[in-house]
Amino acid sequence: MGRMTSTSQFDVMDPARAAALLVALGRDGRVQAGDALPPFFHHLYFWDAQPPSALGPDGHPKVGGLIPDMGLPRRMWAGGRLEFAAPLRAGVPAEKRSTCAAATRKEGRSGPLAFVTLRHEFWQEGALCVTEHQDLVYRETADPAQPKPTPTVARTDEEASREAAFGTTLLFRYSALTFNGHRIHYDETYARTAEGYDGLVVHGPLLAQLLMLMASDEAALSRFAFRASSPLMHWETATLCRNGADAWVRGPDGRQVMTATIN
Repeated sequence: MGRMTSTSQFDVMDPARAAALLVALGRDGRVQAGDALPPFFHHLYFWDAQPPSALGPDGHPKVGGLIPDMGLPRRMWAGGRLEFAAPLRAGVPAEKRSTCAAATRKEGRSGPLAFVTLRHEFWQEGALCVTEHQDLVYRETADPAQPKPTPTVARTDEEASREAAFGTTLLFRYSALTFNGHRIHYDETYARTAEGYDGLVVHGPLLAQLLMLMASDEAALSRFAFRASSPLMHWETATLCRNGADAWVRGPDGRQVMTATIN
């Protein structure tokens, strides 16, 4: 049997789950059936619940289905691109159609790398509402003795900005609401010893979510693209920045954590 290249999932888009994330982010949590969901909130739905035997040591589902097994165990969400044709609505049944759009393996300066792009379509009442391309990178097991790369310095010419603080409770809530089992977000011992981080890692999608909410407070989004640059630890305060169509996350030491383009 060949590798699975497409999947389809269904969800009722429970309003309570969207309300829980809004409250966790310090926002108004009143969500009723039929309300338009904020952009990117589809990540709260379409859980891929797997039994313990189907999980890898990092807490993610094992590869080999939609995502091919390319022999590299360490997964990172590198970025993505989204197109919003219409808002998804709470309490309305929806379908998620996923395909593996690309999978390649290359040799990088720090060793072999595998790049996987997943295409997700989100349909509601017969209409395509959101299209997302999700870029994943797989690497070898972390070597704590290997020096960390020098981060890029972030821009400082923002026209608008917000401070964002993170803690273990927020990271736990976001992991729970998105059913993200990656241990770097809630198991500090694992994050430090197995993957070589300096603490718990703030979810890249959570940072992208905050940038999208910052932008959508001003106007509806039609497109959003983001790219992770360096990890942010749970004890660090970040600055969410925007200048026109450009957005980025700056770490407390001035490093670039994420870049984004907004339309």
